[in-house]
Amino acid sequence: MLVFASAFSLTTAARADDISASARGVVRIVTIAVVNDEVVGFGHGSGFAVAPNRIVTNAHVVELAARYPDNVVIGVVPSEGNRSFQGRLIAIDPDRDLALIEFSGARLPPLAVFKGQVSDGESLVALGYPGNVDLATAQSARDFITPLSPVRSQGGFAGMRSLRGTAMLLHTASIARGNSGGPLLDRCGRVLGVNVAITNSEGGDANFAFAISGEELGAFLAEAKQPYSEVAVPCVSVEERMAQDRNADEQAQAQAAEAERQAAAKASADRETALTQARENNEALRENYMAGAAVLLVLGALCLGGAGMLLSRGQQRQALWVALGGVVLIIGAGALFFSRPSFDATKVAAVTSGGAAKGARVPGSTGTGRLVCTLDPQRSRVTTTTTERVELTMGPDGCINGKTQYAEAGTRWQRILVPNEEATVSVLDYDPASRTYTNTRYLLSSEQMDRARQLRASVPLKACSQDQAARGQLATSQQEIKAALPQLYNEKLVYRCGAATTGDAATATEAN
Repeated sequence: MLVFASAFSLTTAARADDISASARGVVRIVTIAVVNDEVVGFGHGSGFAVAPNRIVTNAHVVELAARYPDNVVIGVVPSEGNRSFQGRLIAIDPDRDLALIEFSGARLPPLAVFKGQVSDGESLVALGYPGNVDLATAQSARDFITPLSPVRSQGGFAGMRSLRGTAMLLHTASIARGNSGGPLLDRCGRVLGVNVAITNSEGGDANFAFAISGEELGAFLAEAKQPYSEVAVPCVSVEERMAQDRNADEQAQAQAAEAERQAAAKASADRETALTQARENNEALRENYMAGAAVLLVLGALCLGGAGMLLSRGQQRQALWVALGGVVLIIGAGALFFSRPSFDATKVAAVTSGGAAKGARVPGSTGTGRLVCTLDPQRSRVTTTTTERVELTMGPDGCINGKTQYAEAGTRWQRILVPNEEATVSVLDYDPASRTYTNTRYLLSSEQMDRARQLRASVPLKACSQDQAARGQLATSQQEIKAALPQLYNEKLVYRCGAATTGDAATATEAN
């Protein structure tokens, strides 16, 4: 058996777009036939990962390996890294012209299959290793087992056809021998089909290509009992999603401004109502004071008159007491008159008609506790992930599920995850006020992942902590990782969260 040699050159960093992200899961498939320790046959095609160690390709690419398993070696050559791997055929369907290969020694980012409808004229991209390019550039047999980024070509969807009873996508992306088994992608990098054949160009006829449909691919993988990622959300570009987010933010700000204006107008109206009512109450009270003073004044005058009559009758003692009472009543009338209340507008507080007072905490609005979050497709951009629900237990101090500490990011909690094996960095963000959980994913090259892992090593806080200083250091370290990420993300999953019920745990995925 031929041992695949290591390659010497490293691949260059791919562009930060969806097609480049998908290209990291595309491989070259090499078959080498050996008889009596001599190479008697050599072939190659393309393939793509549907699991970290499982590759889909065309059946005709590995036909010799199926017929002569003891004499044919299957090589899997990733698009990144510096080595190749030996594969093993585990499923083949000659009718659909599909095969499944397993290998070990590395983990590739799987591609997702789009299960929606392809629109007429939709822009498509083929990825693979066309043989005419290889023949023009290869200097030796080693070049065929050296990791190299796949060739991309763009075309349009030309309709559905049937080829030997298998549903096919007809398209105009340029492919050649060697592209067999490679993916046909939409502009978000999801698999629409598996490239398999081209038309013969004679007398100036236009070239067309065939790709096995996603439905046929799904049926093959189901029969092979191979799980895979399947996405139904229509493709939205990052720029479109970011523009929609900006519009949504502007609308939210406009709504907030309008709500504030209405609240200010209502507060002004309430204040005017309160002032009017206070003035009326004050006037009524002043009138009561003045009326009381007048009554006391009249009574005091009557007392003085009565004292004079008593004095004329010689009743000096009684006249003195009555006169004294009259003086007291007159003094009281003066005191009541001068103590009548004045109106002070600054001491009048508006009383609203209802609702919670500003700043009051509404029960259940803190967004903590056990939650189940459901994907909001209208606010998300989905390219590879099929998770529809996420379960998380949110603590008031940013501790998620009792094991992962999130750092304060304004009014939200945030954590950046850099896994050891997956080529993905996830920026996880939870907003308690709106109960919104967001997973913004960056699908990175091996070089970019190495840099992110180096920065992750400096993160001081792993487990949950109530130490605010430690959480502050965590936030600082995470900002360094975030600054090293591309400007544009690949995926943005936005979830709406609600209180979990007893039956939710069985169907939800726990968040990190």
